[in-house]
Amino acid sequence: MKFERGGLSKAELLELYEALVRPRMIEEKMLVLLRQGRISKWFSGIGQEAISVGAAMALDQEAYLLPMHRNLGMFTARGVSFERLFSQWQGKLNGFSKGRERSFHFGTQDYRLVGMISHLGPQLAIADGIGLAHKLKKEKQVCFVITGDGGTSEGDFHEALNVASVWDLPVIFCIESNGYGLSTPSNEQYRCEKLADRAIGYGMESRVIDGNNLLEVYHTVLELSASLKENPRPVLLECITFRMRGHEEASGTKYVPQALFDAWKEKDPVDNYRNWLLQENLADPEALDQIEKALKQEINTGVKKVFDEPEVLANTQSELSEVYAPFYFSRKSPEAARSRELRFVDAIKEGLEEALKAHPNLVFMGQDIATYGGVFKATEGFLEQFGEARIRNTPLCESAIFGTALGLSIQGMKAMVEMQFADFVTSGFNQVVNNLAKIHYRWGQNADVVVRMPTGAGVGAGPFHSQSNESWFCHTPGLKVYYPAFPEDAKGLLLTAFEDPNPVMFFEHKALYRSVSSEVAEGYYNVEPGKAISRLKGDKLAIITYGMGVHWALDAAEDFPENTIEIIDLRTLIPLDETAILEAVRKCTRALVLYEDTLTGGFGAEIAALISEKAFAWLDAPVKRLASLDTPVPFAGALEQNFLPKIRLKQSIQSLLDF
Repeated sequence: MKFERGGLSKAELLELYEALVRPRMIEEKMLVLLRQGRISKWFSGIGQEAISVGAAMALDQEAYLLPMHRNLGMFTARGVSFERLFSQWQGKLNGFSKGRERSFHFGTQDYRLVGMISHLGPQLAIADGIGLAHKLKKEKQVCFVITGDGGTSEGDFHEALNVASVWDLPVIFCIESNGYGLSTPSNEQYRCEKLADRAIGYGMESRVIDGNNLLEVYHTVLELSASLKENPRPVLLECITFRMRGHEEASGTKYVPQALFDAWKEKDPVDNYRNWLLQENLADPEALDQIEKALKQEINTGVKKVFDEPEVLANTQSELSEVYAPFYFSRKSPEAARSRELRFVDAIKEGLEEALKAHPNLVFMGQDIATYGGVFKATEGFLEQFGEARIRNTPLCESAIFGTALGLSIQGMKAMVEMQFADFVTSGFNQVVNNLAKIHYRWGQNADVVVRMPTGAGVGAGPFHSQSNESWFCHTPGLKVYYPAFPEDAKGLLLTAFEDPNPVMFFEHKALYRSVSSEVAEGYYNVEPGKAISRLKGDKLAIITYGMGVHWALDAAEDFPENTIEIIDLRTLIPLDETAILEAVRKCTRALVLYEDTLTGGFGAEIAALISEKAFAWLDAPVKRLASLDTPVPFAGALEQNFLPKIRLKQSIQSLLDF
């Protein structure tokens, strides 16, 4: 192994040695504790420390690092104390996630570290968002993100690199090429000779370096960082290394030929760098021994202190309250009492425009939203008004764009992602339910993202453009779900969603876009979430509904005597106005829960359960659900109308009134 000093002083070289040996000694201690049964799990990065340490030491403190579970050296090189790290690993309160996450599944803004999730690939797209924020803020900075060679087989790898290349984002994508994805060897993962060759397909530069050579990693990252700051663009950096332990300790290493261990033992990054320092008379054994002795003392002291820390005590109120970032709604009324009649889609467009004016740090992203104005023309003209930096056409990379949105939020910005159709969210589902939704609960980072979801059937669009999938997201803690039925609410709730620092899934029924109009106030105003509204007063039967269901209910009510039916328009599902629901049921004593989603597992089932649990004593009839058939959404008109609950609504109302 050949080391190139490259102008580093003796003090700097020794500083690098201390940074390199620190994670090695911590890991060796963890393995001892694991064998003693004093810790439960460990993912080892022994043999790969030069990548983490070399990169972290080369980048300045303001550069974001996005490590994986074998990159302890990034945390220690950034100055995170061993004691705090060990508290994190042991699930103690002094850790970074209050016992809610394990090992390296956390982040901290204090050290510009962004933690991974177990799905690996989504980490890469977050780096896109951080890099995009650097460009938009005109900051000369880079983002460094790591994945393994196994992770390059995931679609997220392709999407993240594709977006970064198209947008010239200053991101260094580093591959720890260590020969295995858990037990699967690289020749069963991919067929290219070098993973860096994949950069050609993205129009990106690439480098292949010795990942066990600390100085080669350091100088390469230092050079790339300086270059990307002046000329923003992504680079793919493949670091050739080897994993000297199992995927995690419990999995063992029986699947690895011993000859590989023997060969890579000779390339150990710590031993080779230490020997080079001694051979070049850059350090004496006593000095290096002293560094290691001090580190050993620090580690042993930290272990004792953390083991003495009390276990985390569960507090249900804190657990529930910290799923979401704090949001304190403050009502804003329009400056002038002027209104005019607008279609639903025009109210959406006005809300989007007002949000862009009110939040200069807000970026819109979506397929065809720029010049074309979106498939429903909700963003038409915005490109000319607000510029291509803020109104961004995206490749067909839903997962990467959700990750990019989260990266923007980490940088203190806001993002809107438009789905062409709510159905297409499945292509980025993991980012929504596992990254956007959970990140605040995990380590206190908010996800300031609004996802617009054109939804619903009744327009002859078939099984893949018509689904009502709001229940997927109502079931996921950390997300908020809005579903307006009228233009005035659509505009006001949309502006509220942009004020909220939490991720909001904003459902817009496609069939309402140009079929429903109402008076909408001019200018900026908002609507309080979690507050249902009564659209029709009655005292015999309460219909609890939202979205298109509100209009079906209003139409059906015309065929029944006045003051018979109460119609509650929920407007938002998360948060849910339980008080309005229960008051209506207690007054009317009969309840019909109407929703467009398929019957089984729809959000209406949750509402029905709520009524049965908390208003049972007031009921004069069973709670009834009315929803779409348990089939995919059909295309042909007659089939689609039969699928939807509207044709069965009047009969259901009458049967409840007759009970």
